[in-house]
Amino acid sequence: MARRFPRKLKRVVIKVGSSLLANHLLKPHETSLKSLVSQICDLEDAGLEVVFVSSGAIALGLGQMGARGRPTDTPSLQAAAAVGQALLMRLYGDLFKKRGRVCAQILLTWDDFNTQLRHRNACNTLNVLLDRGVVPIINENDTISTDEIKFGDNDKLSAMVAAMARAHLLIMLSDVDGLYKKEGGKLTEKFSEVHEITDEIKSAAGGARDKNLSKGGMITKLNAVEIASLASVPCIIANGQTPDVIRRIVLGKEPLGTYFF
Repeated sequence: MARRFPRKLKRVVIKVGSSLLANHLLKPHETSLKSLVSQICDLEDAGLEVVFVSSGAIALGLGQMGARGRPTDTPSLQAAAAVGQALLMRLYGDLFKKRGRVCAQILLTWDDFNTQLRHRNACNTLNVLLDRGVVPIINENDTISTDEIKFGDNDKLSAMVAAMARAHLLIMLSDVDGLYKKEGGKLTEKFSEVHEITDEIKSAAGGARDKNLSKGGMITKLNAVEIASLASVPCIIANGQTPDVIRRIVLGKEPLGTYFF
């Protein structure tokens, strides 16, 4: 069944979780990284503007420092973010360069959304980058922010970026195929479309699968969907490991993931 979006897609925000960027050893998942960059470049070749919200800094930083698990204290998480963010951007920079493209790093805190001047400056920077064909790669500034580390995986951030960028679609990629119905404590069939987030919908949400990679889960994604919906941005939660998932979602010819109106 084909999908129709409320507006012609011109600007898309894509959010990727840590589980797609780092493996169980907390090392870069090179196959996923190459696929993501390739699909983003293909969208831009087709005339779309892409804003990329990428997690993964803390997980990759922990791997670089030889950690065996995710620490619980904030200074250790911030130190891991500082190491991992540099590695992440180097990987992205090399991959985009191979496709003849330039990427840029934008690190945000919640103050950048709550203060009018900072919000306007962030918007202006984002628009200039997109106008010049540069791929903005956005992440929470974990090295100085203490709140977002608790939320995990940038779901809320991606929704706020989608609203700020006036995006036509927010795609949140994770390691699950979408939101599933829950019956008798067990997950059954997948929701293909959701028109309203009810208590029943929220009851089907769960936490993160791998606590070493992520602190988020489906409930944080549903909270993000509610934020994006207030800005009239439809959302799709899908499995980032599905072949060509971004290209196929944008084409709208098949019901991949869960589509939130």
